[in-house]
Amino acid sequence: MRLRLWPRSLVGQLVFAVAVMLFVAQAVNFALLVRGQKQQSLAHGGGMAVARIIDAMDRQDRVERTRAQDQPPRLTRQSRRRASKLWVDAAPPPVPERAVPLPDMANYVGDLLAEANIESRNVRAWALPQPPRFGRTQLPGRTVLVVAQIDGRYYGVRSRMPAGGHRLQGFLIWQTLSLYLLLLVPIMLIAWRAARPLRDLTRAARANPALRDATPLDEEGPSDVRDLIIAFNAYRARIATMLSDKDRMLGAVGHDLRTPLASLRVRVEAVEDERLRDKMVASIDEMTAMLSDILALARSGARTEAQERIPLRELIDELAADYAERGKDVTAADVADVTIVVRPMLLKRALRNLADNALAYGQRGRFSATTEAGWVRIIVSDDGPGLTDEQIGALIEPFARGEQSRNRATGGAGLGLSIAREIAQGEGGVLTLQSRPGGGLDAIIELPVQA
Repeated sequence: MRLRLWPRSLVGQLVFAVAVMLFVAQAVNFALLVRGQKQQSLAHGGGMAVARIIDAMDRQDRVERTRAQDQPPRLTRQSRRRASKLWVDAAPPPVPERAVPLPDMANYVGDLLAEANIESRNVRAWALPQPPRFGRTQLPGRTVLVVAQIDGRYYGVRSRMPAGGHRLQGFLIWQTLSLYLLLLVPIMLIAWRAARPLRDLTRAARANPALRDATPLDEEGPSDVRDLIIAFNAYRARIATMLSDKDRMLGAVGHDLRTPLASLRVRVEAVEDERLRDKMVASIDEMTAMLSDILALARSGARTEAQERIPLRELIDELAADYAERGKDVTAADVADVTIVVRPMLLKRALRNLADNALAYGQRGRFSATTEAGWVRIIVSDDGPGLTDEQIGALIEPFARGEQSRNRATGGAGLGLSIAREIAQGEGGVLTLQSRPGGGLDAIIELPVQA
């Protein structure tokens, strides 16, 4: 499974980007603070060590001058205490086994001695282990031993490096959490305010245009989002107007042509040649049936019928019984006991078109219905040869026929599947065609089951 780090949503991307940049900024801030604290610690401990080395050198000079004058040196109590923390000898002082070398401190002390015009060699520094002391509170920080070879003598002094790393880390953690709360919460609110109308816009854009739902969306959110919603509302209103104009045009054409066709049918009856009269009547009947299909296609999108809650099994049993009365081999089996909210007359028209196709191209038809995940699948199966994927894609279009001749005895005007598709889409569903591996075709209308 591939791990996706970059979120897809607008809110997620904004929050993720700000969180990452804030983390990087805090990491840089932490590095700079650690470096500054390190320099401060070196300055404190190294400066103290250099001062003590210089003080030890001055006392050593005074001791040597006193000895040169054959006068015993006078050591006060404070001088003896200081002398216990110093090492002045031709050999280096002993270093405890658990002492930790501090090369940065050694380099810093060497640089300070060089700045004081004191020539030094073999400058070393160690962090001494700090044994537990009972009954006394230890001073914060670490004890440091600094040794430098100057004028043939080793000067060893002790100093202290202040602690504070844990305090700095705790401070940065609280600072980072505070910044996350102060920055991410307002950004999340702003992003959510912009994303919510975008989600509504996405749902409206994915809705089926056949539903003719032109209710304008609420214009809310930032100005850019509001402008987009205004443009979408106008665009959807234009689409609804175009679909309505199409329905009215088809209805008007079909209605206005019926009158001259009826008049022509009456006049044809006066033709004496029986063979010619039959051909003319057949042509007029074909045109009348085509007009009926066109009117049905127009009415499928007009949505003049009200929706009703009906049991699906009763509707399919009624259709199968109607075909049985006419001697057609159409049966119903395995129909789920579910109630759907549809326009009954339009759904019956769609199922009749599919059953008529099953009889025309597959000898017999079978109704069945199953439910799955809030959807009902109404299946009309036949025993024909089936269709290829290319034929399925072509037959779903208006005026397309599986039988290429234009003879109505072997097929209709090519509007049956288009009408069924328009009706299914108008009910919030979809029509699909699937060939079975063993032969035959399944025409499936999927509709949502409303609670």
